[in-house]
Amino acid sequence: MPEQILTRSNLPFTADVERQTRAIYERVRHVIPEVEWPVHAPLIAAINELKRDRNAVILAHNYQTPEIFYGVADYTGDSLGLAQFGAATGADTIVLCGVHFMAETAKILSPDKTVLIPDERAGCSLASSITGADVRALKARHPGVPVVTYVNTTAEVKAESDICCTSANAVKVVDSLGVDEVIFIPDQFLGRHVASRTKVRLILWEGACEVHERFSGQELRDFRQQHPGIHVMAHPECPPDVLAEADYVGSTTAMIQHVADARPREVAMITECSMAGNVAAEFPDVRFIQPCNLCPHMKRITLDKILACLQAGRPVVEVDPAVAVRAKQALDRMLAVGRDAKPGPAPGGID
Repeated sequence: MPEQILTRSNLPFTADVERQTRAIYERVRHVIPEVEWPVHAPLIAAINELKRDRNAVILAHNYQTPEIFYGVADYTGDSLGLAQFGAATGADTIVLCGVHFMAETAKILSPDKTVLIPDERAGCSLASSITGADVRALKARHPGVPVVTYVNTTAEVKAESDICCTSANAVKVVDSLGVDEVIFIPDQFLGRHVASRTKVRLILWEGACEVHERFSGQELRDFRQQHPGIHVMAHPECPPDVLAEADYVGSTTAMIQHVADARPREVAMITECSMAGNVAAEFPDVRFIQPCNLCPHMKRITLDKILACLQAGRPVVEVDPAVAVRAKQALDRMLAVGRDAKPGPAPGGID
């Protein structure tokens, strides 16, 4: 007899499900209304049981919604941290709850593991802004100039690069090369931020994140007027006028750590909307004002799709082995330089 396919429609909210998920709900009750929990809990319980049966780990980016971030993830963090954690686990399968380039990076660092993404249409405007052919053309126009590539790129682009960087260690990576000039791709706003903090000349590409580029300095000034004393934090993928208005500029991981260290009374996190909800669950004493720019690609990942992905064992993410070898070289060079912020395990997840 074929195995029953589990879906939302045949997973009721029972007393046993309530018991299994009670501790999780206590963690998120600050950000998920109690009336919504019976909708999420049956899927969460089924996913957590299934991943144990399949020896799978679920890795969730900081921009995933709280029911995913706290409900089913074994590890949460930025894209590189997810891939590194996946490589270090003994799991056979990695379910990457993020966008496609993140799943590619996980596959590059875990070539012998099965990497799944719940929706293979989950793309990224920034990663789509440049191709391997574009990088080769840039190198032809600037012979001998090293290419520093933000990790928010496809495997093909990483393979054409000399070294990768994150938003946290970009300045450190650029300075580590000991050169006067680098090609920095693809995020123009992160590139401008890095250029303001190094003596190295940066040749930039005009890529941008569709979430972060929508924020404006005027929007931040409006926040301050409406909420006197608010502490404003911004991601370096935002435009320069936004960063100029912010009290703190940092990567997603760095922002979380900054909230933990500074404990401001009221905060606006100028980044993808769901992240503030995830951080608010950890710091109920801090009031989060959420300027809501959602990433449509991240929101393709849902509990329903995670469950279906685990049951079917697809969509599977593959990277051409020749491309993966070259892309890993760029990642390894970055890791040798080091990163300025270390992500941590999901609250209650695997250490």
